[in-house]
This record gives sequence, C-alpha cells and structure tokens, in this order.
Amino acid sequence: QVQLVESGGGLVQAGGSLRLSCEASGRTFSRYAMGWFRQAPGKEREFVAGINWSSSNTYYADSVQGRFTISRDNAKNMVYLQMNSLKPEDTAVYYCAADPRLRVGLSSDYWGQGTQVTVSS
Repeated sequence: QVQLVESGGGLVQAGGSLRLSCEASGRTFSRYAMGWFRQAPGKEREFVAGINWSSSNTYYADSVQGRFTISRDNAKNMVYLQMNSLKPEDTAVYYCAADPRLRVGLSSDYWGQGTQVTVSS
C-alpha cells in the first residue's frame, strides 16, 4: 500500500517555474515506478512525466519535453517535478502516481489528491 501527498502547486506567471513534490508512505517506495499526470478543467487526465525505480529511465509527454524534469529520492520517499518555462496551457491539477509495474499509466494503482497549478498569461 502506498499513500501519496502532493505539494508545491500555486499561481505563477507565464515563463516562471514551480517545483512540485510528492511524498510517499510505505517501505517499498523504491520498488515503484512513479509519475506525474495532470487534468485541466473539461479535459481528460493526461500523462506528464515518469521515472523508474532506479532513476535510470525518465520519460515525458511531448508537450513538456525540455521544460519539465522528474526526479526522485528513494531515501526520502520523494518524487519531484521541476517545471520551467511554464505556459498558460500547463494550468491543471497535477497528480502523483505510483505503480509496481515498469511504467506508470492511467491505470496506475496509487494516486495522490492533486495540487493546483495555475499559469497566468
């Protein structure tokens, strides 16, 4: 069982940066693939970024490639999403996800409650 709590969301101007954090409970955190998803009003939840258990593999949605960076610290049970060059279209609720399989996806087993990110133009 893994519980996830996101933090770090807020209001930022276009071009600015934010760093999201996700704290995970559970002794087996290091065995899980982790990732970030987002959902804008009226839209479906979409994948943003993922990372495998050892941080040897990271993968991103095309829309954030080169602007966002996912990382994790297994010793602290933490996952991060550094978001740079933010755009108004990045506005959404951002969710942390955990999955015992190799990669996260929309069917991942565990989800946080979400944190709001709002980018003003």
